[in-house]
Amino acid sequence: MQAYPLNSLSMEEAQRKQFYLIDVITKHFRGDEILSLGDLGVVKGLNKPKYTKRVEETLAEYFGVERAMFVRGAGTGALRFGFMSFLKPGDQILVHDAPIYPTSKTTLEMMGVEPIKVDFHNYDKMIEIIKANPKIKGMLIQHTRQKIDDHYDLAETIKAIRSANPSVTIVTDDNYAAMKVESIGTQVGSDLSTFSLFKLLGPEGVGLILGKAALIDKIEKENYSGGSQVQGYEAIEALRGLVYAPVMLAIQASVNNQLVTMLNKGVIEGVKNAYLANAQSKVLLVEFNEPIAEKVLYHANELGATPNPVGAESKYEFVPMFYRVSGTFLASDQTLADKMIRINPLRSGAETIKRILTLSIQRAKESY
Repeated sequence: MQAYPLNSLSMEEAQRKQFYLIDVITKHFRGDEILSLGDLGVVKGLNKPKYTKRVEETLAEYFGVERAMFVRGAGTGALRFGFMSFLKPGDQILVHDAPIYPTSKTTLEMMGVEPIKVDFHNYDKMIEIIKANPKIKGMLIQHTRQKIDDHYDLAETIKAIRSANPSVTIVTDDNYAAMKVESIGTQVGSDLSTFSLFKLLGPEGVGLILGKAALIDKIEKENYSGGSQVQGYEAIEALRGLVYAPVMLAIQASVNNQLVTMLNKGVIEGVKNAYLANAQSKVLLVEFNEPIAEKVLYHANELGATPNPVGAESKYEFVPMFYRVSGTFLASDQTLADKMIRINPLRSGAETIKRILTLSIQRAKESY
């Protein structure tokens, strides 16, 4: 099996992102304002809290886009509003020929939008389909991998689409990629980037949309009511999380690199292979010699590893996570369920993972 994970930021690159974000923040806020939790309620002329607007302006400058907007519904809500800004029932949207992330699939079905599948690795076919289907109004690109062997390049894929039809609206799902890699979708040519702040140490249920002002203006009109607004304290909390995310995620990536090297040297009996893959977050995939995956997960929980995500890298998740292979990966290969698990080290070091995995395999084999 060959996996093609996204290139993670080095520690030096992550520090640069953190330092640049702090620099931008100081251009938008006074020092005493940063020590505030933010305001509540809608303000005349803004129809949202003042601090929410200021943080949105900060993030628009940081990511180099025309506009940024917080929405409720986390990453799913951000992507859903992104679709609503340009798609109508009966329209078509180009998607990768792979299992679509379940919430994205549900949104498109509810909207009456038809997904047209094409292999994103085949640019000639992609261009041919776009030219042959004038009802294709947009394209959804999931930045992370939908199948283990996915390896399409985000920037090159966007470039190919633009060459076929410059008017196609491109939306990137940057969940599990934002603040982990050098560039997100809008930084390499997409119209909108969407992702969850909950996955980046931010508050529950808050998503971010970045990109073209004309599209985000439409989304803002759809979110006019006061109850739809992300409050000032939530915006400040989201900003605070983004400050710490790049370096924290770079440490996590470094631990993953240590683990894949260690496991493929055969230091733990019972492990056949280990891979790094974006499934959807960048994780360690561990393949066993025997079908003991379910038992290993059971014992790992006993030994202190969490068995399921809260927000997949949320602020609540800090001990290592041992859990099943993702649903989208299983949809492409059901045989992975019995012999493979995924591990996210989160804030832990390699030695903790090694200890829990070794003991879990030993206990699983005893009952096998």
